[in-house]
Amino acid sequence: MFQTEYGVVLRVTRDLPDLQEAVVQVGEETARALNYPALTAQVKKGDRVLLNTTAVRLQLGTGGYHFIMGIAGAAEKGAAAGGHIMKLRYTPWQIKVRAAEEEESPHHQRIKSFASLDGTPVIVGGLHSMIAPALLAYRALQAAPVRVAYIMTDGAALPLPFSRLVRKLKAYGQLQTPITCGHAFGGDLETVNFYSALAAAKAAAGAGLILAAMGPGIVGTGTRYGFSGIEQAYMLEAVERLGGKPVAIPRVSFADPRSRHRGLSHHSRTVLSQLTYAKAFIAFPRWHDERGRLLAGQIRDERLAGKHRVFFVDPPPLAGLFAGYDLEVKTMGRSWQEDPSFFETAAVSGILAAALDAGKEDELERVKPGS
Repeated sequence: MFQTEYGVVLRVTRDLPDLQEAVVQVGEETARALNYPALTAQVKKGDRVLLNTTAVRLQLGTGGYHFIMGIAGAAEKGAAAGGHIMKLRYTPWQIKVRAAEEEESPHHQRIKSFASLDGTPVIVGGLHSMIAPALLAYRALQAAPVRVAYIMTDGAALPLPFSRLVRKLKAYGQLQTPITCGHAFGGDLETVNFYSALAAAKAAAGAGLILAAMGPGIVGTGTRYGFSGIEQAYMLEAVERLGGKPVAIPRVSFADPRSRHRGLSHHSRTVLSQLTYAKAFIAFPRWHDERGRLLAGQIRDERLAGKHRVFFVDPPPLAGLFAGYDLEVKTMGRSWQEDPSFFETAAVSGILAAALDAGKEDELERVKPGS
């Protein structure tokens, strides 16, 4: 069940074609609300709106937003032109998109003719916040311009416009083509599933590097398999099966107070040591302190070097990596200054991808099985 309340739009504070941010009056209080015009039409000052207030009332981590479900008295919104694929199927908000794969798409023939990723590195993360440090570290080392595609899965946030991070990375020219797959929507290319998203990234977007991760909002339960980042297991397998080089970003933190996430998170241990059949490329930061010793023990205990191609890589200075970019990147509410280990781990994954791209992975320190 979800909780709904009526409110009145006091003002629209952010007005983009695919996302609006508004201040609404709800009873005796004012609050922030997000609106996706693709689902509801554009809102304006004075509109009476139906709000989903569930997350805010439960004090969940949605940034303190209500979500606009409908506009009272609004004229019927016309369906988008073209396309036959429904997303959010069989819900009151199902929408029609033109998938890159379908016959009327200009990309149909190229995707239909797709045969292989041809060794393209694909960086697969388990959290949305990983994509920025991985991409910026990769860009810092690239010898020639490379087109980059980001595939957002439906493991967390479904509307891509919710991600300010993707919007800014694209505006900075670091990211060229956002792709949404499954029931996620709002990408430059819409795709039916993760396999076809990989095909679209290579054949339609012409990507030389592909990033793949869910949108904001990972779910965890404290159980072995009850977390949305478990999708990383089969995403790595898809990359390998389609002829790409799967680069897995492990989740590492020394700022998280929960013991199951200290060092190498139980999420990554479950995916990389128990679930995935892929032989992934994995980079860990080379730390000459207690962090490095604990991490080396976890890698050894999980026998990761025998199952995957594991490397130790010197992490780049994070201050230099993020310098010049107005990016508010946080993981579990913590910035790179507050949880540098997490962001350094994502960054060395980008360095590894750049080495794979240049055929220089042999220059990196490979961890031997059993060590």
